[in-house]
Amino acid sequence: MSLSLGIVGAGQFAGQFATLFKLHPGVDRILVTDVLSERAEALNASAELDGTAESFEALLADDSIDAIALFTQRWTHGPLVLRALQAGKHVYSAVPMAISEDEIAAIIEAVRETGLTYMMGETSYYNPATIYARNQLADGKFGRIFYAEGDYVHDMDLGFYDAYAYSGGAEWKRTASYPPMLYPTHSIGGVLGAIPGHATSVSCIGVVDDRQDGVFDREISMFDNNFSNATALFELSEGGSMRINEMRRVGYPSHIRESRFRYFGTEGSFEQLAEVAVWQDKQGVTDVSDLIATDATADADDPSLAHVAPALRDAFVSGHSKVHDTSRLPAEFSGVHNGHEGSHHFLVDDFVTAVNNRTLPPVNAWVAARFTLPGIVAHRSALAGGERLPINDFGDAPAALGAVSADAAHA
Repeated sequence: MSLSLGIVGAGQFAGQFATLFKLHPGVDRILVTDVLSERAEALNASAELDGTAESFEALLADDSIDAIALFTQRWTHGPLVLRALQAGKHVYSAVPMAISEDEIAAIIEAVRETGLTYMMGETSYYNPATIYARNQLADGKFGRIFYAEGDYVHDMDLGFYDAYAYSGGAEWKRTASYPPMLYPTHSIGGVLGAIPGHATSVSCIGVVDDRQDGVFDREISMFDNNFSNATALFELSEGGSMRINEMRRVGYPSHIRESRFRYFGTEGSFEQLAEVAVWQDKQGVTDVSDLIATDATADADDPSLAHVAPALRDAFVSGHSKVHDTSRLPAEFSGVHNGHEGSHHFLVDDFVTAVNNRTLPPVNAWVAARFTLPGIVAHRSALAGGERLPINDFGDAPAALGAVSADAAHA
């Protein structure tokens, strides 16, 4: 089986994924659209796609399009995902899933009703540190993990100014104030992607920005936000806790590693810094940096990087690590650019495989909710001065969803 795909948004992130979707043997046709038609035309030409569409609405109305891949601005995902599902399209969405609990609930209900595939493209689920921790936990090396940490440490000075200016137009500072905890999946996804359970409550502290450059200024912000950094402590359903940092003003080399993780168990622990990772148990310390290191697979002349801000390009040129199971990937991906610590190949393959085989992708709607909603509630807690708030859970994905028939999927 193969699918036809409509790409929505031809900005900085779409180029690499368009190329990978084009190479995948499970995809036979790709159209692209953008509110700036010249960007769609440029991506169509550079990635050798199959044409452009006039609009998102035109893709939804096109019965020849099976699936939609969203690469639009982060606060637009929820409503666009819902419209695509209601139009009978499978959906791959960049992160986050949505920015409100109501949007998340509506997406889950739409997936349940339609039987369509929804996948959130969370890179941290495929992060080498996350995979290493999953494997160690499965082998019993951690014992019981009772505490874990996830950080998304990406300073505004290292690429975000350029990225927001590229996507936001003349009034980009209004959107560059996006609340850190509403973009939580790169940190939460690496913790909950490795250990069982979900967050049940949170207390969060937000740090009011003091740069005074018009970003994170409540008078300018379309989100009424002046937090540039936030730290949250979550209670977990399996017992224990998870600490999450979302930082946009931080003296840290995010171009080397923007997401980092730590897991502490009764028998062993794992800790990660920018360039070093160690496994520790009651006998000693083992440097495992080599196991989770990734090598560059693209250079500055790669056409898929044409629209990526220079300060962000390091995130788009990583290869695979020794803990990645590359044997499961299409042969067509061999030697092709990758990104975000080896995740891009797996993201594309898991979505295409899920649609064509009618199976649940790893980061399905229910998992995506567990990666996203805790941050939404954490931001609410920060606005309330750190008040501890409960977090709703939508449960596990129904086992029967993986057996949806082709007819139901296209209803």
